[in-house]
Amino acid sequence: MNYPKKVTIGDITVRDGFQHEEIFIPTEAKLWLLEELILAGFKHLEVTNFGNPKGMPQFKDADDLFKMIRSSKRVKDLLDDVMLTAITIRERAIMRTIEAKKEGYGPDRILLMVSTSEPHQIKNSGLTLPEYWKMAEEWIKKAKDAGIKVNGTVSTIWGCPIAGPTDPQKAIEFTNRWFDIGADDVEHADHDGSASPDRVYDYFSRLLDSVEKPHKQIAHFHTTRGWGLANVLAALQAGMTNYESTMGGIGGQPANFVSGVPVSGTGAYYYKDANYVGLVSTEDMVVMMDEMGIETNLDIDRVLEIGNKVEKIVGRRLRSESIKNGRIPKFLKG
Repeated sequence: MNYPKKVTIGDITVRDGFQHEEIFIPTEAKLWLLEELILAGFKHLEVTNFGNPKGMPQFKDADDLFKMIRSSKRVKDLLDDVMLTAITIRERAIMRTIEAKKEGYGPDRILLMVSTSEPHQIKNSGLTLPEYWKMAEEWIKKAKDAGIKVNGTVSTIWGCPIAGPTDPQKAIEFTNRWFDIGADDVEHADHDGSASPDRVYDYFSRLLDSVEKPHKQIAHFHTTRGWGLANVLAALQAGMTNYESTMGGIGGQPANFVSGVPVSGTGAYYYKDANYVGLVSTEDMVVMMDEMGIETNLDIDRVLEIGNKVEKIVGRRLRSESIKNGRIPKFLKG
């Protein structure tokens, strides 16, 4: 097998993981988790979504959470080396992050998103693809002028939950377009678990041959159908060195209920059963990579300890196998 010997893993639990929870996660718990992840060695973290909290009340504490992590005494000496990201799909959210940055607590990086599927793009952003590209080009410049890096995400690469099959070549074209208009890196997202390992390998092999910045590409897999780690292995084989994941494999689309109150969320079009969605488990992925001899620069034992605490935070058993079974024991010879 041919795969990288060193990778970068970004944990996105506090945003992508908790956005699917049907109870409001206390701000103090989110802060604790961010601090613990930083202390475990993570350099890339998604903190919150600066979009309208009416549809996503899980993020009604966006400003407070950023202020708290910026002023945290536990990690103040480490923050200079950590990239804190906020999701900002539309203009008003980007404007909020720029104001927060001016006030000294805003994100280091924001995320914008296009879908290769036009119906999904309209559902996700309210804009057609031409409209979104025009908006993105304008607001990327404004964000970067404010000192904020920009991630351009490409979604529905391997399929669309609304419109069906998609053409992965279009995603490669969109990747280059993101860089052309100023994005700093690009996330390649399987947002509904449509990707299979063979197509993951094919796509990332073609992608890394087609872009000038292979080290600026990030793999993001959901494991809706249980293929998450298989897709990670396929991406490793293709040469990908950047990954995103969540503790316990939680996450998915914004919840349709939060603390007993119906909210707009994303409706039912992503999944038949809200309990059977999620991302690749951070714990299982780092343990697997460690066993393969791939350097993650993470405190893996601490990651497993955090995973057990995240189960307490959300109040149920999560998808990670490693937090219960641990790492594979190593014994001294003789």
